[in-house]
Amino acid sequence: MNSPHTLKGALSPVLTPFNEDGTPSTERLLRHCRALIDDDVGLAVFGTNSEANSLTVAEKRSLLDALLDAGLPAARMMPGTGACALPDTIELTRHAVTNGCAGVLMLPPFYYKGVSDEGLFRAYASVIEAVGDARLKIYLYHIPQVAQVGLSLPLIGRLLEAYPGAIAGIKDSSGDWSNTAALIDAFAASGFDVFAGSETFLLRTLQAGGAGCITATGNVNAATIAGLARNWQAVDAPARQRRLDETREVFQRFPMIAAMKAAIAWQSGDEGWARLRAPLVELDASQRMQLESALTAIGFRIPHAAELALSTEAAH
Repeated sequence: MNSPHTLKGALSPVLTPFNEDGTPSTERLLRHCRALIDDDVGLAVFGTNSEANSLTVAEKRSLLDALLDAGLPAARMMPGTGACALPDTIELTRHAVTNGCAGVLMLPPFYYKGVSDEGLFRAYASVIEAVGDARLKIYLYHIPQVAQVGLSLPLIGRLLEAYPGAIAGIKDSSGDWSNTAALIDAFAASGFDVFAGSETFLLRTLQAGGAGCITATGNVNAATIAGLARNWQAVDAPARQRRLDETREVFQRFPMIAAMKAAIAWQSGDEGWARLRAPLVELDASQRMQLESALTAIGFRIPHAAELALSTEAAH
């Protein structure tokens, strides 16, 4: 099994900006994705921090088409395609593969809890068989504290045995280093790419033989995270990791998606960036002040922040 070389290192579950009328702001998204690519961060659009499960299938298809039409590289894209309804997952996955995306990040169906490994195997197998394309590379998405449906090592082993060409790796967002290490130990030697779900584990993941990280704060700290991913064997790698942890700790004091959007709104001067789609809500004024004060205290700046601002509301 050969992993797509373009999906190593750091990727970001790209924030989805919204217009005043609540529709996705395509122009803001394009600007943000260009800046991330410039900073050597791949695009895991439609992940958790993208508010993906608050977006429709049609919105996701349209946004992906807009990115590709704008010339952003499909080879650096890992769109999230997992949904509760298998036909939705199949449609989104087929669309991504047909358009040349290097991989897809796939949640298990997550509404029903306590489902068996057999049921999860059938779900992933159904998608692989329905898409029926040798280019398909699935990165499993393990985030049990949110989805309440996890992916066990025996299930992953069974999927790899049955579909070695299609099962390419995993994003482990469990927050449990022992689980990430177990995944690397069990499967990395066969070419299965293990990505940590936070840059907090980036250095340990790379040292253990993992592929990198797919991390929320890749949206706001892209260049620094990518720098460690490229230079993890350098003598200053532990110091780089500590700086990443310092920034991550500030954002984790608040609801993460709202905090990242508030930081972009502040440093870009574009308040449109602060919007979220219900049921999520923006930081309140007190939280905004606390966030800005804490980021100022550590000298934090968002790369390319000025390039993310729109002077007027974007057209859809």
